[in-house]
Amino acid sequence: MNSPNDPGQAPAERLPHRLYDADGNPTKDRPWIFRTYAGHSSAAASNALYRKNLAAGQTGLSVAFDLPTQTGYSSDHPLALPEVGKVGVPINTIDDMHQLFEGIPLAEMNTSMTINATAMWLLALYIGVARERGEDVRKLQGTTQNDIIKEYLARGTYIFPPEASLRLIAEMYEYCLDNLPKWNASNICSYHLQEAGATPVQELAFALANAIGVLDTIRERGVVPADRFPEVVGRISFFVNSGIRFIEEMCKMRAFVELWDEITRDRYGVTDPKLRLFRYGVQVNSLGLTEQQPENNAWRILIEALGVTLSRKARCRALQLPAWNEALSLPRPWDQQWSLRLQQILAYETDLLEYPDIFDGSVVIESKVEELKRQAREEIARIEAMGGIRAAVESGYLKSQLVRSMSERVSKINSGELVIVGVNRWTDGLPSPLLTGEDGGIFKVDEAETRRTLEALAAVKAKRDPARVQAALKALEAAARSGANLMEPSIECALARVTTGEWADTLRGVFGEYRPPTGVEGQRLYVDSDRVAEVRRRAEEFVRRTGHRPRIVVGKPGLDGHSNGAEVIAVAARHCGFDVVYSGIRLTPEEIVQSAVEEAADVVGLSILSGSHLDLTRQVIEGLRAAGAGDSIPVIVGGIIPRDDHEALRALGVRQVFTPADFDLADVMSRIMDVVEEQAGVRAR
Repeated sequence: MNSPNDPGQAPAERLPHRLYDADGNPTKDRPWIFRTYAGHSSAAASNALYRKNLAAGQTGLSVAFDLPTQTGYSSDHPLALPEVGKVGVPINTIDDMHQLFEGIPLAEMNTSMTINATAMWLLALYIGVARERGEDVRKLQGTTQNDIIKEYLARGTYIFPPEASLRLIAEMYEYCLDNLPKWNASNICSYHLQEAGATPVQELAFALANAIGVLDTIRERGVVPADRFPEVVGRISFFVNSGIRFIEEMCKMRAFVELWDEITRDRYGVTDPKLRLFRYGVQVNSLGLTEQQPENNAWRILIEALGVTLSRKARCRALQLPAWNEALSLPRPWDQQWSLRLQQILAYETDLLEYPDIFDGSVVIESKVEELKRQAREEIARIEAMGGIRAAVESGYLKSQLVRSMSERVSKINSGELVIVGVNRWTDGLPSPLLTGEDGGIFKVDEAETRRTLEALAAVKAKRDPARVQAALKALEAAARSGANLMEPSIECALARVTTGEWADTLRGVFGEYRPPTGVEGQRLYVDSDRVAEVRRRAEEFVRRTGHRPRIVVGKPGLDGHSNGAEVIAVAARHCGFDVVYSGIRLTPEEIVQSAVEEAADVVGLSILSGSHLDLTRQVIEGLRAAGAGDSIPVIVGGIIPRDDHEALRALGVRQVFTPADFDLADVMSRIMDVVEEQAGVRAR
């Protein structure tokens, strides 16, 4: 249907710069959904936060789960204990879910869950809560992120191999089609691709190829009748990133809209324009937020928000903004409120929502959009030629492209080609008053909440019906083996008070677990400064004096899957002449210790971004001591580490601590070389 504002459609009395409703009356657009990505400590603490945010004017919920919940472990699992409640809310059973949404009518709320490998389980719990409350399940609306491809590439909270993971996604679409018609079963997520270094073209191509892979899988299964397949296409939604180059980002969004319309029309034959709409939510960029002069991040967030709101044709449907201090720690409630106020001012105080698309007819914008579309089509064709998105993941192609892009970005920051204010230009500034409060401007998890979470889990296990639990798990396993849809068995598990770990372990037993390529092999650092040359000279001198290359074991302990930092250090170390041992994410401290001892490492580098750096580092150092290597293999640590914790790490025996402020790779490698030479007693200078 043509809009009254489309060229050639406006009657003479209508003004082209005005919006009109169906009756011809002047109108304005409704604001997008305001969300804040939130959740921490425990279900009770997160519920209190949600209710405060809703009272402050937030219009939807975006649930952040902790790493054990995301990776299918109950809070009492040894791997989970250091991570409980650190980066999101722990959910062990349906009773935690009841607590999380206490006082919040589910049928009236639009809820987004950032959950992937265990998305089916969390949706089953959500449905279970609605059933036990007596709410109409068909009215539930919201989104489970459920994008496993980007987990393999960028975020790391995968569990199962690709075939099983895609099956779970497809079965959720098939179930929701009739049972939860307003629910987006998955949310193709390019957000984390940009966080992992993706260029706009890569973000476009990889996300659209991913969506094609999901839809092709569902169509090939043949469960959804052909005449209803367009409804499935219409439920595909996206979660996109918006970076600081906001004009290019706005063009990217217009390219997304036009390419998705092409794909759904030409590849899937969808004739209803409403089912071809590119529906998307946004979290603006966190990658570019800086630890140095962190108050500047407030302006970065505002500018990035413009990229997804200025163009009416490509405006987001939901927006969540990071907080100014996310490069330092988890945000406090006040920080989240400040980000929410930004959205409210943009939507309600400005005239943004009163106009048709202000970029229509711009030769510059149209040319840029066409360039992005052309390059994205070429990349999609390359992926299709490999056999599609799954083959491109399994071959390591997509991961290697992202590692290359991130290495290039870091190299440009190091060379000064990419200017980051406060980082590589204008680095002198007055102290920020935002960091001078009693809490230092950062949030810390109350450890007492972890104890309460474990007590609640134990109480549920003690009171539930063991026979019903066993029957539910047997039915789940049988469905997994037979190929039957797993949604109803999962809901029965929820109602029986099965735990997150029990649900995931049952499916692990059927599907197995997956370890994807690291993408590090074959990459190089694009920095060849005199300081890098000096580190390489020192590495060669080390070889001459010891008979072997300096060897670093780069380890990602715990459940944190954000691997960009570890990958960049692995690439940089190899570029500087090190032997590098990097086995990817989600290693136990014991596995890292074993690798360090067996490889006769000269240094162990730990990368931890989940807030669990004290616990995990202590376990690695104690493990090295127990293996007799405590005095011979030094440990360094990098990640989002509050300054208050630096001394605590050094007291454990850590030799160097690196944070996001340490962007200069030549300096980082020189300091690592210092540690290696000092340990070996072969200082070269």
